[in-house]
Amino acid sequence: MKIVFFEIQDWEKEIIQRQFPDLELEFFKEPLTQHSIEKLKATDILSVFIYSKITRQMIHQLPNLKFITTRSTGFDHIDLEACRDNNIQVGNVPYYGENTVAEHTFGLILSLSRNIHKSYVRVQRNNFSTEGLKGFDLKDKTIGVIGTGRIGLHVIRMAGGFGMDILAYDINQDGFLAEVLGFEYVGLDEILKNSDVVTLHVPYNKHTHHMINQNNINKFKKGAILINTSRGGLIETEALLTGLKKEILSGVGLDVIEGEEYIIEDKQMIRDDEESEVWAQIVKDQMILHNENVVFTPHIAFYSQEALERILDTTIVNIRKFQKGEFTDSLV
Repeated sequence: MKIVFFEIQDWEKEIIQRQFPDLELEFFKEPLTQHSIEKLKATDILSVFIYSKITRQMIHQLPNLKFITTRSTGFDHIDLEACRDNNIQVGNVPYYGENTVAEHTFGLILSLSRNIHKSYVRVQRNNFSTEGLKGFDLKDKTIGVIGTGRIGLHVIRMAGGFGMDILAYDINQDGFLAEVLGFEYVGLDEILKNSDVVTLHVPYNKHTHHMINQNNINKFKKGAILINTSRGGLIETEALLTGLKKEILSGVGLDVIEGEEYIIEDKQMIRDDEESEVWAQIVKDQMILHNENVVFTPHIAFYSQEALERILDTTIVNIRKFQKGEFTDSLV
């Protein structure tokens, strides 16, 4: 059995080799692309991360492929319908970084609420003036948490520790948890209207695509902060530009952004037939990222040593279960 790993680090490679000494293993630091397919004809199992886009065309070119295990919770980078049609099972890592992402979320919130990012840049330039750096307390402010899954609930617990009032939006509501943790479920429009801080913690799919958009950006409370540590596609880029330009949003904290794969991965995925569209997206992204009221981190909310170890442990378990015929496919 041959297993190929993409987007892998050296320390992960060493652990995997110890766990699977009798299997044929191959490792690539870069993401999987169409150009890699010719090397993978004999591959039985693929392990990828979020920048490896697995399309129907790729799947058709991999006749031996039986199992894909992504080292992420999200799986929007994999064509699940094509996997289903070709009897390929798909695994993910459903739980690994709930507290990790929540902690990063508050890192972004605090950077914006206390102008930490601006202060850092100013001091690096040997400027110690405090003019324009006045922040605001989180205590008694209202935070709107969109998505009350495991990460969202960790954010809610942390917000309670800061003494914030907490509103939440989710299609699946748990009244018991709301009572225990001291938050209130409301509609999306009410979240936007009443929250000083809005933070997104929902998966990306066709229902959540551009859930923050040009139609509802004007519904935000004037001067609110918007945080996204989930997926870039949740927020329409033009809506972000509008919110910043009209000063509807006083600050934006992003760990993800639409088109991030192009600006983070040196534009290596651009095809000739999409070049103009991609470059337009890159230009808009750069306009956002260079705004002084935006804090951007390059998709590292999950990126702690502990979370990475949990990801790898679960991926190894997924592969072992598949080898034994015990893997239960909940995605396709």
